[in-house]
Amino acid sequence: MSFERAQELFQFIQQSPSCFHAIATIRKELLDNGFIELSEGKKWALEAGKSYFVTRNQSSVIAFKIPTADFTSFHIVASHSDSPTYKLKENNEVEAAGKYVLLNTEPYGGMIASTWFDRPLSIAGRVLVKEGSAVKTKLVSVDRDLVMIPNMAIHMNREINSGYKYNPQVDMMPIYGDNTAKGSLKAVIAEAAGVKEEDILGSDLFLYNRQQPCIWGANREYISCPKLDDLECSFVSLKGFLKGQNPKSVSVYCVFDNEEVGSGTKQGAKSTFMPDVLKRINAALGRSEEDYHCAVASSFMVSADNAHAVHPNHPEMCDKTNRVFMNEGIVIKANANQKYCTDAVSSAVFKSICQKAGAPYQIFHNRSDVAGGSTLGNLSNAQVSLNAVDIGLPQLGMHSSYETAGVKDIQSTIDILEAFYNSCLEELCDGDYSLN
Repeated sequence: MSFERAQELFQFIQQSPSCFHAIATIRKELLDNGFIELSEGKKWALEAGKSYFVTRNQSSVIAFKIPTADFTSFHIVASHSDSPTYKLKENNEVEAAGKYVLLNTEPYGGMIASTWFDRPLSIAGRVLVKEGSAVKTKLVSVDRDLVMIPNMAIHMNREINSGYKYNPQVDMMPIYGDNTAKGSLKAVIAEAAGVKEEDILGSDLFLYNRQQPCIWGANREYISCPKLDDLECSFVSLKGFLKGQNPKSVSVYCVFDNEEVGSGTKQGAKSTFMPDVLKRINAALGRSEEDYHCAVASSFMVSADNAHAVHPNHPEMCDKTNRVFMNEGIVIKANANQKYCTDAVSSAVFKSICQKAGAPYQIFHNRSDVAGGSTLGNLSNAQVSLNAVDIGLPQLGMHSSYETAGVKDIQSTIDILEAFYNSCLEELCDGDYSLN
């Protein structure tokens, strides 16, 4: 099962070269499983026992299952669709040395810049096109090796192995072609999108790594692939969500955009997207505002974003007693300064769910003298106050253009999240909970 799940994950990621494609891939799977698509701009008529979803900006999605009985809570798993990359600026073609055409890009998120050199790259995203009096969105992915960012030869940059600082405006501009390529990129994008060049009015286009995923290691125990952070969590939570059944709670699956740049957009975890959806579910089922607040008090959210495994060459960078390894289970992430939303309550609840699933878990803390990253749990909690835990699959090379994780952790995390969606949490009083 582990290898089959890895291949499913690879297919999911290869179909998702941009955040827009990730949501399109999820949308298709939801439709294939009988979910009904809603629009934020239209009234919602919801029925008990049915499943629905809604997208925002085509880069975020929230899906939910309504139980047949009156619900007591929301059970939510949230991940994100975006990954660090390079975005094309609007006027993007740059002549260089009289013989090359480069593409003018700017960094999106905090990537490891060196991992983008000397490998086949292409372009994916969306274009906005004119259709009569309407403006419509078309997804686009140039499905061929199109550009490359070349390294400087060590003979010309003797500092390359001594802590060279990359300048994003100088070092990170990919070669698109020789001087005959000038003025042709828009036509390439139009052809890939199936539209006329002159009808393109705007675009959000990103570089993506074309390197194929692989399973490797002495016992084929590791996977490597672009965008594991965080499409791996989007994948496993989707599988757990589709399998889970809950008679008392509304099961909710969220994938937000823009986590890598702070989530402060209309489609990010810090936006009103999640509370908008939860309140509309409550109202569409004829429940009162008081009913909504009671349900939120017994609700639980899993913030799913991958975690740092111990690096074999630098184990000293990890905490002395809370260090995690690939293929040894899901990671519960905690931080005293609340970079993660985990606290004693949410940790205890999630551990109970792992035990219920018969699946292993690990605990992660940063070294006390090393600042860690943050994720979307606390940001979404600023909009809807929930008991919440931060979790992730352990991986190496986070924010590399090609990341590494464990084969076994995929299925075990699906099992845990299915058990989460099957569980019923109820607040007995502040600090005491029933978990069935």
